[in-house]
Amino acid sequence: MKFLRPLASLQARLLVLVLGLVTVVWLGAALLTWYDARHELGELLDGHLAQAAALLVVQQSKADGDGDEDDDDGVADAPSLHKYAPQVAFQVFHEGRLVSRSVNAGTTPMSTKSSGFVTVRLPDDAQWRVFAARGAERDVQVYVGEQTASRNGILWAVLRSVLLPLVFALPLLALAGWWAVRRGLSPLRQLSHVLGHRQPQALEPVVLGDMPSEMRPLVQALNELFERIGRMMAFERRFTADAAHELRTPIAAIRAQAQVALGAGADAAQRDHALQTTLAGCDRATRLVEQLLMLARLEATPFSAAEPVLTVDLSAVARRVAADLAPAALARHQTLELVAKAPCVVAGDDMLVAVLVRNLIDNAMRYSPEGAQIQVCVATESGQPQLRVEDSGPGMTEPEMARLGERFYRVLGHAQPGSGLGWSIVKRIADVFGAQVRMSRSDLLGGLAVTVRWPVQRTA
Repeated sequence: MKFLRPLASLQARLLVLVLGLVTVVWLGAALLTWYDARHELGELLDGHLAQAAALLVVQQSKADGDGDEDDDDGVADAPSLHKYAPQVAFQVFHEGRLVSRSVNAGTTPMSTKSSGFVTVRLPDDAQWRVFAARGAERDVQVYVGEQTASRNGILWAVLRSVLLPLVFALPLLALAGWWAVRRGLSPLRQLSHVLGHRQPQALEPVVLGDMPSEMRPLVQALNELFERIGRMMAFERRFTADAAHELRTPIAAIRAQAQVALGAGADAAQRDHALQTTLAGCDRATRLVEQLLMLARLEATPFSAAEPVLTVDLSAVARRVAADLAPAALARHQTLELVAKAPCVVAGDDMLVAVLVRNLIDNAMRYSPEGAQIQVCVATESGQPQLRVEDSGPGMTEPEMARLGERFYRVLGHAQPGSGLGWSIVKRIADVFGAQVRMSRSDLLGGLAVTVRWPVQRTA
């Protein structure tokens, strides 16, 4: 509502709405009471006029029957016996001649109608409600009237007794409404107080006692926001610590080899070896930075398995990645075999699925000796697409498999450079698309077997 926009306070808005609605309802009830009382009172007083007219008709008819009217040519004026008597009047005509009246009625007929109700203004400049009636057997005409001012006085007396208490009750109702609204909004003030006094680094859930059901979604959303912020801050702290820890080693190695190259002097072989080692250290640092950045992007990815995602042909991605890594396998005299007989559509992003496949094949090549066999198989089992990467390397023990995927954890006894982030990237990508990663010993090649299973694809 536009008229509520200037009100910045929610309490003020509620008060204006509540009191405005109460006032409108109160006025509506007052108008309805006035109309109903006016109608009922009019019918009651009209009934009294009709009854008085009927009595006068009967009385005059009886007098005519006794023959008394022929002996008296004068007009009988009824005396005024009460202070309210001037507010009512009557006239009795017999055969067109006025035979009886009240002192304030006058001598001319009060109405031009011979029967029924009519509202007229008489020569006294007052408005009267007049009822006219005729006798059934004799020529008797009776007029009975009442001032409308007296009727209105009775009506206002009735309304005053009904509405006056409501007029005094309205301010009390406003005060009660203010108290009720303020009392009802106290949980919001409590929440504002709690949030206002929290430390910037405080991310624990907000807990309020006696919290109304309408506030629970708000508090729940706040707690979920704090939880997400906490995870993000924890990741940033962990990422910074991990990056600093892992980058320290290649940077130190690069510095050491650079110093060796500077001190080599005329020994070209030693200098070349130091420079080659420096380049290898740079490559390692570059790969580490790339993995850290990829992991940071994955941690910030808003995807979830419940959201609709694109689909990609896993077989085509595996063929492309295997072709890219084939020269590195040939350099180590390794056999890289790909089994992907048919297209295999999975939920995922082409780039992320390629990163997952690349990390699995690259790890199998790195941690397998020269001349080893690596087999990559893409198939569908029981409706579930799966990627299976096996190698003929030394494999891993059960405790080592349990720790696989921890950041910067590497199996002891391997001379291959690495940071242990590859498995973390694989797990995160699998989680994004609802896939499951399982590790076991390869029954085919004897080394490690890693299987990634995607959910069953549902056709629309």
